[in-house]
Amino acid sequence: MNRFFTSAIAAGLAATLWATASFAQDLAPLNSDTEKDRVDWSQLETKFGALPKLPDGTKAGGVSKTLTNEYWRSLGEGYKKFADKNNIVVAYQAAQSEGDQLGQLTIAEGMVTQGYNVLLVSPQTDANLQPVMEQAKDANIPVVNVNDAVIPQAEHYVGNVQRDNGVRVAKWFIQNRPEGGKVAIIEGQAGVYAAVQRTAGFKSAISQSGKFEVVASVPGNWDRQQSYDAATNILQQHPDLIGFYCNNDGMALGVVEAVKSANLLGKVAVFGTDGISDAYASIKAGELTGTVDSFPVLTGEVAMEAALRLVGGQKLPRVIATPQALITKENFANYQGDEAKVREVLLKDAAAAQ
Repeated sequence: MNRFFTSAIAAGLAATLWATASFAQDLAPLNSDTEKDRVDWSQLETKFGALPKLPDGTKAGGVSKTLTNEYWRSLGEGYKKFADKNNIVVAYQAAQSEGDQLGQLTIAEGMVTQGYNVLLVSPQTDANLQPVMEQAKDANIPVVNVNDAVIPQAEHYVGNVQRDNGVRVAKWFIQNRPEGGKVAIIEGQAGVYAAVQRTAGFKSAISQSGKFEVVASVPGNWDRQQSYDAATNILQQHPDLIGFYCNNDGMALGVVEAVKSANLLGKVAVFGTDGISDAYASIKAGELTGTVDSFPVLTGEVAMEAALRLVGGQKLPRVIATPQALITKENFANYQGDEAKVREVLLKDAAAAQ
């Protein structure tokens, strides 16, 4: 009975996606990493001026993947910070889990009908919120796709360069393990843009040295326990493994536990992605080797700023790129502290990169 019910729901979603396939045909499918119509987060005010006057009673709706993951809670904190500064009402809702695609779709569809002036959505997959795009367009509600899955027909996206997450970790291995060796990848949810790009970036960059072998690349589905189990199996098959790259921090912390259980702490490097507080604590404790922090609070602020500029009638580039940095024990103190300090560091990073 449950299988039939699930299949029926999946078939209904597929039909909805097919019906919306013609939506926004004038837009090429979005690749947020390579889209040329883009601006860096640090240049928003320089290029577009102050935030425009907004209609009285402006309301913004945020739809997240889940609130069980600290990254998404922090993103919502960023939304609220910027909204509060500008006296904007914001509602932030999420699905029960990172696998509840239909639950997330229901939340997003509800917000379209509830009088919100703009939606900020973080889809669970590249497809599950696509039906909302047409509904929102019909209702004249702008939608901002905020990390990390990418809706192909999204008109506006805010987030970092996903491929670069994996590239940064690969470069660390090349620089810090010049002798090379065996490495493994714990991927996120299969088919999701961010997971695909992070994995591809790592594989491509690390293969350039010719000294590393990716002996396993398996899905952890953003789940800590699944990643612990996967890492345990990989370490049993490859006891000479020198490191893991994980598509998010929750999975990386599960891998750290597997490495500790195998008495390989200090011998096997483990990297995550996102920059959650538990990752920083693990780095400080000498367990997790590093993470690529994508600064979710700041990303949330930037995304809300972009959303409100759209409500105010401004035309923005399709992609607004947000910051990221590889964090290890050597530099993690630079990226901790109050928001003003971190923002100052990131602005300096942005200026140096230009």
